[in-house]
Amino acid sequence: MRATLFTNGTIWTGAAGETDALLVADGVVQAIGDQARAAAGGAEIVDLAGGFLMPAFGDGHAHPLYGGLEAAGPLVRPCGSVDEIIDTVRKFASDHPDQEWILGASYDSSLAPDGLFDARWLDDAVPDRPVVLRAWDYHTVWCNSVALERAGITADTPDPVMGEIPRRADGSVLGTLREWGAVDLVMAVAPAWDDDVRVAALRTAADYYTARGVTWVQDAWVEPADVDTYLEAARRGELGVRFNLALYADPRHFDSQIELFVESRRRVEELGSPYLTCQTVKFFADGVVENETGALLQPYCSGLHSHGMTVWEDGSLAEAARRVDELGFQIHIHAIGDAAARQALDAIEHAMRSNGPRDRRPVIAHNQLVDDADIGRYAALGVIPNMQPLWAQLDALMTELTVPRLGAERAGKQYRMNTIAASGARLAFGSDWPVSSGAPLDGIAVAVSRCTTEGQPQGGWTADEILPIEQALGAGTAGVAYQAFAEKDWGTITPGSSADLVWLDRDPRTIAPLDIPAVRVLRTYLRNNVVFSTAN
Repeated sequence: MRATLFTNGTIWTGAAGETDALLVADGVVQAIGDQARAAAGGAEIVDLAGGFLMPAFGDGHAHPLYGGLEAAGPLVRPCGSVDEIIDTVRKFASDHPDQEWILGASYDSSLAPDGLFDARWLDDAVPDRPVVLRAWDYHTVWCNSVALERAGITADTPDPVMGEIPRRADGSVLGTLREWGAVDLVMAVAPAWDDDVRVAALRTAADYYTARGVTWVQDAWVEPADVDTYLEAARRGELGVRFNLALYADPRHFDSQIELFVESRRRVEELGSPYLTCQTVKFFADGVVENETGALLQPYCSGLHSHGMTVWEDGSLAEAARRVDELGFQIHIHAIGDAAARQALDAIEHAMRSNGPRDRRPVIAHNQLVDDADIGRYAALGVIPNMQPLWAQLDALMTELTVPRLGAERAGKQYRMNTIAASGARLAFGSDWPVSSGAPLDGIAVAVSRCTTEGQPQGGWTADEILPIEQALGAGTAGVAYQAFAEKDWGTITPGSSADLVWLDRDPRTIAPLDIPAVRVLRTYLRNNVVFSTAN
């Protein structure tokens, strides 16, 4: 029996406070504290050197395949200006003369007024090949003129269902496409990434996560080709961390998707990988505030899109949720605006009333705005609010795009993590990577401060929503494990649980919030196997 004794540091169990010793055997927690030392026998000793050991993190809402694929195209995410993006694309195109399409991600929408980018700017860099760049939100793309031509998008092309084609003053197409209906016009004619590139992207994503102490990830947007990629990666032993797939439900094709959902789940279960599950269906209730497509109860300040975009009209979301719930899938709904949150809660309530009681653990992701009347419904319905704590700060995106669209009063009611959790809901954290950083400690630093990396504003933005540090750590560990139906397996350090652990160089509970992102991950364990290490 392979046994390991962790000692000489602080061990935060997430369930029974802290201890100073942990015994693991064959990947499973055996004992803690004095019982661990007494039973250690000839166990290998891991000297924590005064560091901090805790349960590994989970990411309850992310897009790992997209994140991994960013490395396959021009790396525009770090760019701080439109000119820098254009130069990066120009160099990538020059370095890859045989690549027919230039596909990249993900630029900062706040770099251009109202998030609107002109095709002619990219034409200066690459005039002879299609260029398509995804924005940070993955709800928007920026294309050059050749890409628009390949997609057949002209001044006469009407705005599609669930999409928008912004135009110049003369009626010509600008080059920015918003939401799926419009984005799909160009992505439908763009070439798919090679299978090997896609599998490698999942490996890249796994390496990214383990370096940040994460060992379970909810992929929150999985299409049929993505299922194939995950299965192939599992066969090759390239997954690296645990993944659960949330199959994307599209209102334009939903009736034809149902059987495919069941078949995808069957294929994953038949493969029997311990690192891969397929138990969730993902719905979008709306878009995003920055595009004025997040669905609001009261209109946007500009009135450009009035109340935003409702993806599922009338009662169709409720009926679709009922159908997937009837099949035993977990419901996972993207809801940004307060109207979307209400529609999502109504849909879940309809599924519960129609199908009767069971352990369903429905999830509503983001919850950027929730009306006061709906706060208590999360706990009452057993809905897990999966929230992205990193977004709860007055950064450039918030000040340049979000607040002007919502107005000061509504803007001050965003990301009410403390309020929703205090109502009794089981809070779980996600990153939405690569939309934003996938490092849990980055998000936790904001959750416990509501400040930017510069410490602004002093005392925190909407400071009444600040979370205590242990509650924030719990939302990223035990909270995500509960979302994953895995609280008996991981998320806490408890005898009988899997030894999914992260060793940090410092105790994040004892330092200033602004210093938390600088805490180093020394080692990450998955069932006591080292999957990342910088420790000696």
